[in-house]
Parts: sequence; structure tokens; C-alpha cells
Amino acid sequence: MNDQSTAEYLSSHEFFFGLNEDLLQFLCECAIKKGQILFQQGENADKFYIVRSGRISIQMPAIIGPDLEIQKLGKDQVLGWSWLIPPFKWTFQAMPEEDSELLMFDGATILERCEKEPRFGYELLKKFAALMSMRLDAARQKMMGEWNPAGFA
Repeated sequence: MNDQSTAEYLSSHEFFFGLNEDLLQFLCECAIKKGQILFQQGENADKFYIVRSGRISIQMPAIIGPDLEIQKLGKDQVLGWSWLIPPFKWTFQAMPEEDSELLMFDGATILERCEKEPRFGYELLKKFAALMSMRLDAARQKMMGEWNPAGFA
């Protein structure tokens, strides 16, 4: 994928809508095409992804038994916010369910620019805060449904 197609993709992507051309170009420079990814809860987080194709399962490891699937992400969805918040450790784990194409962004480099340019950082933080809220709510809903002991409301 060339930089131009990545720039066009990002400029029309709902998540990045409203960012100026300079910031979109900077994000393009941080993007790396990836075939498949895997990260585990607790590992160092220094990147985020956009799913171009395929399906990714976001999971919460269980103490006993199978992992709890929180959400499935597909085309155009953003994956990963732990790179933005100390201690920069993955909160969930992600596993591809099928061959997938993702854009991978260098979160450490983007975070450096956020520190130097607070306006850029604030714009990105607003977008990722909404993403965090959705993921944490999905986790809460799933845990309530799956791990609710009998007799509790």
C-alpha cells in the first residue's frame, strides 16, 4: 500500500475525520501494513491498528477456563488504545480469527508528537477516549452476561 492510498483512506475514515492534512500525513508516516497481529494482556503497548480486512477477536484472559471474547472487530475499526495511557500495557488481548490486513501505527512516535503539540494530542485523545469508553463498556456488558453467578441480579 502506498502513502497516497493510506492518506486517502485515513482522510475518509470516520475515526480520523476532521484532522488536518499535515496530521494525517504524519499518521501515514507511522503506518505499517501488517498481515496478522497478536498481542497479549500485560505486554508493552506501543502501537495501534486499523482493520482493513478480516476479523479480530478482542479477549479478556480468564483465570480459569477459556478466555472471554469481548468484541469482534472488522473492516475500518480501530484496535488498541493502551499505547496512549501509562503504564503503556495492553489491557486486553487480540487474536485474528482469519487472515487479516491491518494498518499498524507507531504509537510511541505519535505520543512524542502529542507531547510536543498539545493540540494534536488533545484531538487524538478525544477520539481514543471515546474508543476506550466503548471497549470498557463492551467488556463490562460481556462480563455481566457471562460471569454472572446464579441468584445475582
